[in-house]
Amino acid sequence: MNYSAYLFDFDYTLADSSTGIVKCFRIVLERHGFLSVSEEAICRTIGKTLEESFAILTGEHDAQTLKEWRSEYTTEANRYMNANTRLYPDTLDTLRRLKADGARIGIISTKYRYRILDFFSDKVEPDFIDLVVGGEDVTHAKPHPEGLLAAMDRLGVTPSQVLYVGDSTVDALTAQAAGTDFAGVLTGATTRQELEAYPHTRLMNSLAELVEP
Repeated sequence: MNYSAYLFDFDYTLADSSTGIVKCFRIVLERHGFLSVSEEAICRTIGKTLEESFAILTGEHDAQTLKEWRSEYTTEANRYMNANTRLYPDTLDTLRRLKADGARIGIISTKYRYRILDFFSDKVEPDFIDLVVGGEDVTHAKPHPEGLLAAMDRLGVTPSQVLYVGDSTVDALTAQAAGTDFAGVLTGATTRQELEAYPHTRLMNSLAELVEP
């Protein structure tokens, strides 16, 4: 089935930013005495909000503390994140082929919009990506459908015209809440078995399968 719009998660879907994410989390966690959090544990939280991730990794639930740690993480991410983020090899070719077929392209992420736009600034021509909805653009983070619904409204498309593509159960729940089809890509920390538990049109080993016959 062809869709009018393909909307994507960013981390672990279009790009691998795990090196930068782990680095920034480690700096903040170790600053506050959490010295034994594993890389795997950090990677399993990718796609959640920073407050949710810090709570999972540390057991801390004080809202003010989590807010302060988010601010510290953001400061480190401004220094280290994009330099330690790499597009998957098939990302740009897949997006270009979808655009060539007349589809609209968007990104819905808990990552900040300005960081995503900066990352793509030297990789694609201006306005290649039709819209980006980042963490600063919503009141409710995924799996709440606010960001996905806002993107559809801005693009003038209905849920039946949209495929949302992501790597995590959070993404699957977001698509379900918004009423869109969901395709899972197995490039993140979530397993095929975990994604199979949620409604999906397909599960892919790579984004290239979106445009393969």
